[in-house]
Amino acid sequence: MKNYECLTNDSSLASAIYVPFYAGLDLRRHLWGFKPSVRDSSGKNLIKWLLEKPEWEKMRGLDHFLVSGRPSLDFRRQSNGKWGSMFRFLPESQNMTMLSVDSESWSNDFAIPYPTYFHPSKQTEVSEWQERMRRQKREYLFCFVGATRNYGGSIRGSIIGQCKDSSSCKLLDCGDKTTNCYNPVNVMKAFESSVFCLQPPGDTPTRRSTFDSILAGCIPVFFHPGSAYTQYKWHLPKNHTKYSVFIPEKKLRDRRFRINETLLGVSKVEEEAMREEVIRLIPRTIYGDHKSKLEDAFDLAVKGVLERVEKLRGAINL
Repeated sequence: MKNYECLTNDSSLASAIYVPFYAGLDLRRHLWGFKPSVRDSSGKNLIKWLLEKPEWEKMRGLDHFLVSGRPSLDFRRQSNGKWGSMFRFLPESQNMTMLSVDSESWSNDFAIPYPTYFHPSKQTEVSEWQERMRRQKREYLFCFVGATRNYGGSIRGSIIGQCKDSSSCKLLDCGDKTTNCYNPVNVMKAFESSVFCLQPPGDTPTRRSTFDSILAGCIPVFFHPGSAYTQYKWHLPKNHTKYSVFIPEKKLRDRRFRINETLLGVSKVEEEAMREEVIRLIPRTIYGDHKSKLEDAFDLAVKGVLERVEKLRGAINL
Protein backbone atom coordinates (compact mmCIF):
# COMPACT_ATOMS: atom_id res chain seq x y z
CA MET A 1 0.00 0.00 0.00
CA LYS A 2 2.84 2.41 0.81
CA ASN A 3 4.22 1.99 -2.70
CA TYR A 4 0.92 2.60 -4.48
CA GLU A 5 1.17 5.30 -7.14
CA CYS A 6 -1.91 7.35 -6.23
CA LEU A 7 -1.08 8.00 -2.56
CA THR A 8 -1.23 11.53 -1.17
CA ASN A 9 0.13 12.96 2.06
CA ASP A 10 -2.68 15.50 2.14
CA SER A 11 -5.72 13.72 3.56
CA SER A 12 -8.01 16.55 2.48
CA LEU A 13 -7.31 15.53 -1.13
CA ALA A 14 -7.77 11.81 -0.57
CA SER A 15 -10.59 9.99 -2.36
CA ALA A 16 -10.43 7.22 0.26
CA ILE A 17 -8.54 6.61 3.48
CA TYR A 18 -6.90 3.29 4.33
CA VAL A 19 -7.03 2.30 8.01
CA PRO A 20 -3.98 0.15 8.86
CA PHE A 21 -5.74 -1.91 11.53
CA TYR A 22 -4.87 -5.60 11.32
CA ALA A 23 -8.23 -6.85 12.49
CA GLY A 24 -7.56 -10.52 11.74
CA LEU A 25 -4.21 -10.64 13.50
CA ASP A 26 -5.65 -8.82 16.49
CA LEU A 27 -8.60 -11.19 16.81
CA ARG A 28 -6.35 -14.23 16.40
CA ARG A 29 -4.60 -13.37 19.66
CA HIS A 30 -7.84 -13.58 21.61
CA LEU A 31 -9.87 -16.31 19.92
CA TRP A 32 -9.64 -18.87 22.70
CA GLY A 33 -9.97 -18.45 26.45
CA PHE A 34 -10.74 -14.72 26.46
CA LYS A 35 -13.86 -12.83 27.45
CA PRO A 36 -15.83 -11.03 24.73
CA SER A 37 -14.82 -7.72 26.25
CA VAL A 38 -11.16 -8.54 25.58
CA ARG A 39 -11.88 -9.57 21.98
CA ASP A 40 -13.81 -6.32 21.44
CA SER A 41 -11.36 -3.94 23.10
CA SER A 42 -9.00 -3.18 20.19
CA GLY A 43 -11.86 -2.50 17.79
CA LYS A 44 -13.48 -0.11 20.24
CA ASN A 45 -10.15 1.62 20.86
CA LEU A 46 -9.68 2.01 17.11
CA ILE A 47 -13.08 3.66 16.69
CA LYS A 48 -12.35 6.01 19.60
CA TRP A 49 -9.05 6.97 17.95
CA LEU A 50 -10.64 7.50 14.53
CA LEU A 51 -13.38 9.73 15.95
CA GLU A 52 -10.69 12.10 17.19
CA LYS A 53 -9.19 12.50 13.70
CA PRO A 54 -10.21 15.37 11.36
CA GLU A 55 -10.39 12.90 8.42
CA TRP A 56 -13.37 11.19 10.05
CA GLU A 57 -15.51 14.31 10.04
CA LYS A 58 -15.51 14.58 6.25
CA MET A 59 -17.76 11.56 5.60
CA ARG A 60 -18.14 10.00 9.06
CA GLY A 61 -16.01 7.06 7.95
CA LEU A 62 -17.79 6.28 4.66
CA ASP A 63 -14.53 6.97 2.84
CA HIS A 64 -12.47 4.75 5.18
CA PHE A 65 -11.55 1.15 4.42
CA LEU A 66 -9.57 -1.64 6.05
CA VAL A 67 -8.47 -5.19 5.27
CA SER A 68 -8.85 -8.42 7.21
CA GLY A 69 -7.29 -11.80 6.51
CA ARG A 70 -10.18 -13.52 8.26
CA PRO A 71 -13.82 -14.06 7.21
CA SER A 72 -16.04 -11.07 7.91
CA LEU A 73 -18.33 -13.28 10.01
CA ASP A 74 -15.58 -13.39 12.65
CA PHE A 75 -16.20 -9.70 13.33
CA ARG A 76 -19.97 -9.93 13.64
CA ARG A 77 -20.56 -11.67 16.94
CA GLN A 78 -24.16 -11.46 18.06
CA SER A 79 -24.85 -10.30 21.63
CA ASN A 80 -25.25 -13.88 22.83
CA GLY A 81 -22.56 -15.36 20.58
CA LYS A 82 -19.36 -17.05 21.72
CA TRP A 83 -17.20 -16.64 18.62
CA GLY A 84 -15.38 -13.60 17.27
CA SER A 85 -15.73 -9.91 18.01
CA MET A 86 -18.56 -7.45 17.47
CA PHE A 87 -16.31 -4.95 15.67
CA ARG A 88 -18.41 -4.76 12.49
CA PHE A 89 -21.60 -4.23 14.48
CA LEU A 90 -20.25 -1.03 16.04
CA PRO A 91 -22.20 1.85 14.40
CA GLU A 92 -19.06 3.70 13.32
CA SER A 93 -17.45 0.54 11.97
CA GLN A 94 -20.50 -0.07 9.80
CA ASN A 95 -19.71 3.14 7.91
CA MET A 96 -16.33 1.75 6.85
CA THR A 97 -15.69 -0.69 4.01
CA MET A 98 -13.87 -3.91 4.91
CA LEU A 99 -12.07 -6.18 2.48
CA SER A 100 -11.84 -9.79 3.61
CA VAL A 101 -11.36 -13.30 2.22
CA ASP A 102 -15.04 -14.10 2.82
CA SER A 103 -17.67 -11.37 2.86
CA GLU A 104 -20.95 -13.29 3.26
CA SER A 105 -23.75 -10.93 2.13
CA TRP A 106 -23.15 -7.64 3.99
CA SER A 107 -23.17 -4.58 1.80
CA ASN A 108 -20.13 -2.97 3.44
CA ASP A 109 -17.86 -6.05 3.28
CA PHE A 110 -16.23 -7.17 0.02
CA ALA A 111 -14.40 -10.40 -0.66
CA ILE A 112 -10.93 -10.29 -2.19
CA PRO A 113 -8.88 -13.29 -3.40
CA TYR A 114 -6.83 -15.35 -1.01
CA PRO A 115 -3.08 -15.01 -1.68
CA THR A 116 -1.59 -17.79 -3.83
CA TYR A 117 1.97 -19.07 -4.09
CA PHE A 118 2.74 -16.84 -7.10
CA HIS A 119 3.85 -13.21 -6.58
CA PRO A 120 5.34 -12.07 -9.92
CA SER A 121 7.75 -9.18 -10.11
CA LYS A 122 7.29 -8.63 -13.85
CA GLN A 123 4.34 -8.81 -16.22
CA THR A 124 6.31 -11.13 -18.49
CA GLU A 125 6.41 -13.69 -15.68
CA VAL A 126 2.61 -13.80 -15.72
CA SER A 127 2.42 -14.18 -19.50
CA GLU A 128 4.98 -16.97 -19.42
CA TRP A 129 3.08 -18.72 -16.64
CA GLN A 130 -0.20 -18.45 -18.55
CA GLU A 131 1.38 -20.02 -21.64
CA ARG A 132 2.80 -22.82 -19.52
CA MET A 133 -0.66 -23.58 -18.13
CA ARG A 134 -2.12 -23.63 -21.65
CA ARG A 135 0.42 -26.28 -22.69
CA GLN A 136 0.11 -28.29 -19.48
CA LYS A 137 -0.77 -31.96 -19.94
CA ARG A 138 -3.57 -32.94 -17.58
CA GLU A 139 -3.74 -36.66 -16.90
CA TYR A 140 -6.61 -36.54 -14.39
CA LEU A 141 -10.20 -35.53 -15.07
CA PHE A 142 -10.59 -34.00 -11.60
CA CYS A 143 -8.86 -33.65 -8.26
CA PHE A 144 -9.51 -32.74 -4.65
CA VAL A 145 -7.00 -31.18 -2.27
CA GLY A 146 -8.27 -31.04 1.30
CA ALA A 147 -9.50 -32.93 4.33
CA THR A 148 -12.81 -34.04 5.80
CA ARG A 149 -14.90 -31.85 8.10
CA ASN A 150 -16.50 -33.35 11.18
CA TYR A 151 -19.81 -31.55 11.19
CA GLY A 152 -23.23 -32.51 9.92
CA GLY A 153 -24.00 -31.59 6.35
CA SER A 154 -20.41 -31.52 5.07
CA ILE A 155 -20.10 -33.09 1.61
CA ARG A 156 -16.34 -33.54 1.80
CA GLY A 157 -16.58 -37.14 2.93
CA SER A 158 -18.65 -37.98 -0.14
CA ILE A 159 -16.22 -36.14 -2.41
CA ILE A 160 -13.19 -37.92 -0.96
CA GLY A 161 -14.96 -41.26 -1.25
CA GLN A 162 -15.82 -40.70 -4.91
CA CYS A 163 -12.30 -39.49 -5.64
CA LYS A 164 -10.79 -42.64 -4.10
CA ASP A 165 -13.14 -44.79 -6.16
CA SER A 166 -12.21 -43.16 -9.47
CA SER A 167 -9.00 -43.72 -11.41
CA SER A 168 -9.61 -40.36 -13.10
CA CYS A 169 -9.34 -38.42 -9.81
CA LYS A 170 -6.22 -37.17 -8.05
CA LEU A 171 -6.60 -36.93 -4.26
CA LEU A 172 -4.20 -34.98 -2.06
CA ASP A 173 -5.17 -35.74 1.52
CA CYS A 174 -4.67 -32.83 3.91
CA GLY A 175 -5.83 -34.68 7.04
CA ASP A 176 -4.33 -34.16 10.50
CA LYS A 177 -1.86 -37.03 10.18
CA THR A 178 -0.44 -35.94 6.84
CA THR A 179 1.94 -33.19 5.73
CA ASN A 180 1.15 -33.45 2.01
CA CYS A 181 -0.36 -30.00 1.78
CA TYR A 182 2.39 -28.17 3.65
CA ASN A 183 4.48 -28.27 0.48
CA PRO A 184 3.15 -25.92 -2.23
CA VAL A 185 4.81 -28.07 -4.90
CA ASN A 186 2.50 -30.97 -4.01
CA VAL A 187 -0.58 -28.77 -4.11
CA MET A 188 0.25 -27.13 -7.43
CA LYS A 189 1.21 -30.44 -9.06
CA ALA A 190 -2.21 -31.86 -8.19
CA PHE A 191 -4.00 -28.87 -9.72
CA GLU A 192 -1.74 -28.63 -12.77
CA SER A 193 -2.32 -32.30 -13.62
CA SER A 194 -6.14 -32.03 -13.47
CA VAL A 195 -8.82 -30.64 -15.77
CA PHE A 196 -11.29 -29.84 -12.97
CA CYS A 197 -10.65 -28.98 -9.30
CA LEU A 198 -13.35 -29.67 -6.71
CA GLN A 199 -13.96 -26.76 -4.33
CA PRO A 200 -16.50 -27.74 -1.63
CA PRO A 201 -17.08 -25.48 1.40
CA GLY A 202 -14.94 -25.99 4.48
CA ASP A 203 -15.13 -24.00 7.69
CA THR A 204 -16.46 -21.18 5.50
CA PRO A 205 -17.97 -21.28 2.00
CA THR A 206 -14.80 -19.87 0.38
CA ARG A 207 -11.44 -21.59 0.00
CA ARG A 208 -7.92 -20.41 -0.68
CA SER A 209 -7.70 -23.53 -2.86
CA THR A 210 -10.00 -21.86 -5.41
CA PHE A 211 -7.31 -19.36 -6.33
CA ASP A 212 -4.53 -21.97 -6.35
CA SER A 213 -6.59 -23.93 -8.87
CA ILE A 214 -7.18 -20.84 -11.05
CA LEU A 215 -3.44 -20.19 -10.95
CA ALA A 216 -2.93 -23.76 -12.21
CA GLY A 217 -5.41 -23.33 -15.06
CA CYS A 218 -7.67 -25.92 -13.43
CA ILE A 219 -11.41 -25.32 -13.86
CA PRO A 220 -13.03 -24.93 -10.40
CA VAL A 221 -16.10 -26.98 -9.53
CA PHE A 222 -18.29 -25.34 -6.89
CA PHE A 223 -21.05 -26.86 -4.78
CA HIS A 224 -22.27 -23.74 -2.98
CA PRO A 225 -22.99 -20.28 -4.53
CA GLY A 226 -21.23 -18.63 -1.57
CA SER A 227 -17.92 -20.23 -2.53
CA ALA A 228 -17.45 -17.73 -5.38
CA TYR A 229 -20.59 -16.54 -7.17
CA THR A 230 -21.86 -14.26 -4.40
CA GLN A 231 -18.31 -13.20 -3.53
CA TYR A 232 -15.37 -11.60 -5.40
CA LYS A 233 -17.58 -9.20 -7.36
CA TRP A 234 -14.57 -7.18 -8.45
CA HIS A 235 -12.38 -10.10 -9.49
CA LEU A 236 -14.49 -12.88 -11.05
CA PRO A 237 -16.99 -12.75 -13.97
CA LYS A 238 -20.69 -12.41 -13.19
CA ASN A 239 -21.39 -15.21 -15.65
CA HIS A 240 -19.94 -18.06 -13.60
CA THR A 241 -20.54 -20.63 -16.36
CA LYS A 242 -17.68 -19.03 -18.30
CA TYR A 243 -15.02 -20.26 -15.86
CA SER A 244 -16.55 -22.92 -13.58
CA VAL A 245 -18.91 -25.86 -13.13
CA PHE A 246 -21.65 -25.84 -10.49
CA ILE A 247 -22.95 -29.00 -8.82
CA PRO A 248 -25.58 -28.36 -6.09
CA GLU A 249 -24.63 -29.84 -2.70
CA LYS A 250 -27.88 -31.78 -2.51
CA LYS A 251 -26.80 -33.94 -5.45
CA LEU A 252 -23.87 -35.24 -3.41
CA ARG A 253 -26.31 -36.55 -0.80
CA ASP A 254 -27.71 -38.94 -3.40
CA ARG A 255 -25.38 -41.95 -3.32
CA ARG A 256 -26.22 -42.73 -6.92
CA PHE A 257 -24.81 -39.40 -8.14
CA ARG A 258 -21.32 -39.60 -9.66
CA ILE A 259 -19.14 -36.52 -10.03
CA ASN A 260 -17.07 -38.00 -12.83
CA GLU A 261 -20.17 -38.63 -14.97
CA THR A 262 -21.17 -34.97 -14.69
CA LEU A 263 -17.68 -33.77 -15.62
CA LEU A 264 -17.42 -36.23 -18.50
CA GLY A 265 -20.60 -34.62 -19.81
CA VAL A 266 -18.76 -31.32 -20.37
CA SER A 267 -17.83 -31.16 -24.05
CA LYS A 268 -14.23 -30.58 -25.14
CA VAL A 269 -15.24 -27.25 -26.67
CA GLU A 270 -16.80 -26.10 -23.40
CA GLU A 271 -13.84 -27.40 -21.42
CA GLU A 272 -11.30 -25.56 -23.54
CA ALA A 273 -13.31 -22.33 -23.40
CA MET A 274 -13.57 -22.53 -19.59
CA ARG A 275 -9.88 -23.28 -19.19
CA GLU A 276 -8.95 -20.31 -21.37
CA GLU A 277 -11.20 -18.08 -19.25
CA VAL A 278 -9.60 -19.42 -16.05
CA ILE A 279 -6.12 -18.72 -17.42
CA ARG A 280 -7.26 -15.24 -18.47
CA LEU A 281 -8.34 -14.63 -14.86
CA ILE A 282 -4.89 -15.36 -13.40
CA PRO A 283 -3.62 -11.73 -13.41
CA ARG A 284 -6.85 -10.55 -11.73
CA THR A 285 -6.58 -13.05 -8.87
CA ILE A 286 -2.91 -12.86 -7.86
CA TYR A 287 -0.91 -10.30 -5.89
CA GLY A 288 2.16 -9.13 -7.77
CA ASP A 289 5.10 -6.97 -6.81
CA HIS A 290 4.08 -3.31 -7.05
CA LYS A 291 6.89 -2.75 -9.58
CA SER A 292 5.40 -5.24 -12.01
CA LYS A 293 2.91 -2.68 -13.43
CA LEU A 294 0.38 -5.50 -13.52
CA GLU A 295 -3.31 -4.83 -12.81
CA ASP A 296 -3.65 -7.50 -10.17
CA ALA A 297 -6.03 -8.38 -7.34
CA PHE A 298 -4.68 -5.49 -5.27
CA ASP A 299 -5.35 -2.91 -7.99
CA LEU A 300 -8.86 -4.21 -8.61
CA ALA A 301 -9.63 -4.07 -4.89
CA VAL A 302 -8.45 -0.46 -4.59
CA LYS A 303 -10.36 0.46 -7.75
CA GLY A 304 -13.48 -1.15 -6.32
CA VAL A 305 -13.14 0.77 -3.06
CA LEU A 306 -12.64 4.09 -4.86
CA GLU A 307 -15.72 3.53 -7.02
CA ARG A 308 -17.78 2.58 -3.97
CA VAL A 309 -16.68 5.66 -2.03
CA GLU A 310 -17.44 7.88 -5.01
CA LYS A 311 -21.00 6.51 -5.17
CA LEU A 312 -21.44 7.10 -1.44
CA ARG A 313 -20.08 10.61 -1.81
CA GLY A 314 -22.55 11.32 -4.58
CA ALA A 315 -25.42 9.91 -2.50
CA ILE A 316 -24.74 12.36 0.32
CA ASN A 317 -24.02 15.25 -2.11
CA LEU A 318 -20.46 15.99 -1.02
